[in-house]
Amino acid sequence: MCEDLCVLGLVEYKRCLYYENGKKVIEARWRGNPIILKSKLENFSSYEPLGILEYQDTAEELSPLDVVFYATLEVRNSLGLTEETEDEEGGGGNNSSLTRLWGKKLKNRDKSYSRAELASLWSLLQQEEYTFLRVLQDLSIHVAKVLGSCGHFYAVEYLSAGHAWDQNIFSLDEVAVSGIPGQERVGPHGRWTTREMVHRIALSFLDMVWHFDNDFTHKLHLCDIKPENFAIRNDLTVVAIDVDMAFFEPKMRDILDQNCSSDEDCNFFDCSSRCNMNKRRCSPHRKNSNLQVICEKIFRPWFSPTLLGAKAGLPLQVELQRAVQECSETDGDVEESNHDGGGGGRDVHQRLLNILTRLLQEGGASGERGSSWKGKSHVHTALNF
Repeated sequence: MCEDLCVLGLVEYKRCLYYENGKKVIEARWRGNPIILKSKLENFSSYEPLGILEYQDTAEELSPLDVVFYATLEVRNSLGLTEETEDEEGGGGNNSSLTRLWGKKLKNRDKSYSRAELASLWSLLQQEEYTFLRVLQDLSIHVAKVLGSCGHFYAVEYLSAGHAWDQNIFSLDEVAVSGIPGQERVGPHGRWTTREMVHRIALSFLDMVWHFDNDFTHKLHLCDIKPENFAIRNDLTVVAIDVDMAFFEPKMRDILDQNCSSDEDCNFFDCSSRCNMNKRRCSPHRKNSNLQVICEKIFRPWFSPTLLGAKAGLPLQVELQRAVQECSETDGDVEESNHDGGGGGRDVHQRLLNILTRLLQEGGASGERGSSWKGKSHVHTALNF
């Protein structure tokens, strides 16, 4: 987006959304469309330069494939994907997968990168959130999309974030729900009712959790689950918009594997494990789960008897409240121990999915989408590091 920013003046600053310890989050308009600009560090000079450039007068000797190779190493290091992982896959499978991800957009490039382009790329790859979003955006509907970049700033799609003070978390009145092809919209003015939208968003949360738990080679852990870190698109798809605290399994284990004197020492924000008192060491395996924390922090406020009012006593609503309560108390390690048998967290996930789908059907809305998620076979399984 450099030409639009520096030459054509098509990027318009609107306001600063966040500025602390050098991190900047800015609302802007690019070619008339709202975007969010982000950078982890304030100055371009704060980022480590690409070492290879210090030994060459020009970047002409670096082919696009060379860039892919160096970028692959940097991405794997940033996401905590170790050499041991590559060995498990049979010698090089992971490296080639990442190379394909980066290389497919570069294979038709007929000229080398300039030093400025390489320096910019390297400043971006040192920002874990950029790397995470950039790698996953073609593989997941549940992460914010990167739209462009210039220097050390990158632009992501503008989405309205959730708020803890809003009883529905998301400002549903601002969502211009256009509906889903083949489905009728119901309620006043042809729109879904608020409760129907909440149920559909809850189903999308369940879809996201299942996707992050099962669709990549390594489970993806969200360690900072709060309304402000999620948004919804117009079709009510839940999107993770702040993933500074999202980690694949290998990096999660490294984070949790610390000295301890009690279980309290083994809490890393929303991700926690248990302290082995004999070894005085935290277990590297997370004891809770993404689903458990979402049930505790998102679903419980949504489906509490206080908010439901007169509807709180209806059989399905009572069943939903009980399932959410059970979900909040189901540790992730229970799910792991029952991985092959389908118990623990998987059972709770299925119960929640079934109840929410039935609530949609009872409300008069088509339950086809919710039902289809029940046995959904995800297509984004290509992220095989």
